[in-house]
Amino acid sequence: MSQLPPLSRREREVMDVLYELGAGTAVQIRERLADPPTDSAVRSILRILVGKRHLERKPDGSRYVYSPTLPVMRARRSAMHRVLRTFFGGSVEGAVAMLLELGEGDLTPDERERIKQMIDEAEEDGR
Repeated sequence: MSQLPPLSRREREVMDVLYELGAGTAVQIRERLADPPTDSAVRSILRILVGKRHLERKPDGSRYVYSPTLPVMRARRSAMHRVLRTFFGGSVEGAVAMLLELGEGDLTPDERERIKQMIDEAEEDGR
């Protein structure tokens, strides 16, 4: 799939909800938005996201069910690239340091070991 058009803040919020749900109706999406806009505004955002090819919609009786077109792993990768560029100048070290500094949930010994293995594998692959 080619590069998708960028998203506004509110469009990104809708996409975040849909990645959490997997798929959902306009009502389900609106219920999960912080400071939700009107029903018609949510439907308008969904139409825009379909037009930008970020979402697909399928009829389900008298309503539509919306789901992301980009698989979650590709979306994660894209989001991480954006965060790295925007906030860390492309520095993986800076991003990892910030994650460790946040300390939201201490790393378990198993998690530490898996991270060390990932670093070893990256070194072996020349990354």
